[in-house]
Amino acid sequence: MTTKNPNYDFKWCPGCGDFGVRRALEFALNARNEKHETRMRDNVIVAGIGCSGNLVHLMESDEQPFGIHGIHGRTLPIALGVKSGSPDSNVIIVAGDGDFLSIGMEHIGPQAQRNLNVTAIIMDNGVYGLTKGQSSPTSTFGMVTSSTPFGKIETPLNPLSFYLEIGVSFIASHYSSKPRELAALIELAMEHNGFSIVHVQSPCTTYNDTYEQLKGSKRKGIEPGIFDLPEDYDASDREQAVKLIADGRVPLGLIFKENRPTLGDQYKSMAGRAPAKASPEKILATYAL
Repeated sequence: MTTKNPNYDFKWCPGCGDFGVRRALEFALNARNEKHETRMRDNVIVAGIGCSGNLVHLMESDEQPFGIHGIHGRTLPIALGVKSGSPDSNVIIVAGDGDFLSIGMEHIGPQAQRNLNVTAIIMDNGVYGLTKGQSSPTSTFGMVTSSTPFGKIETPLNPLSFYLEIGVSFIASHYSSKPRELAALIELAMEHNGFSIVHVQSPCTTYNDTYEQLKGSKRKGIEPGIFDLPEDYDASDREQAVKLIADGRVPLGLIFKENRPTLGDQYKSMAGRAPAKASPEKILATYAL
């Protein structure tokens, strides 16, 4: 994108929020690798289709994470396969609101129920940015886009409420313009033993520039659409999480976390109860892992 980074082989629009997410994920992976003495190649990034998919081409360093650029909406099935075949890998999903919450929505519930041990980073810009700005599940009511020329008539989805309702065990929310804070949150999500989602407001400067609504403007009398969590907020309290999400603004931080066995934990427990003659391959086939 610039003369300072001539090796980038992808293009984002100037000011795209995904630049901040890319930087945050880079910070988080470097910190995790140093902490656990792992290599960049021990991390696997699974991307779908959309502007967010460019995060597969992530690092500026010579060593890259293993990347899979999959198909639209199917990041979670691919991540399930990767984690089943390589349980020790740190698997990260990168997707957009259109990719993850529209065609891919059907896969979120099953992985939440299984508590698959992966981290999903969702870049929400409220449109399908790569395909010229059609409305997405998180587009606001009445929004005029190329696919809704007279205004969107569906109620917008509240992703945080949806994640909480279907049982995601780690739910966080943040904003792309704060990469250091976002990096700390992503690192915390990767350390969580279970299904983690970090939902990031990542404005599209071409089709849905929401920077002003998120940051606010004193000159125009616009109150910030983002807010920090109260100091006494307890992320283990589901009722507090429900009230926080109902605020309508974008909370910055860890919204909800609960510790429960992962799919891998349950598999090991089940394998211990299986007859000795049952091979691991047969058990996997039986449970469609």
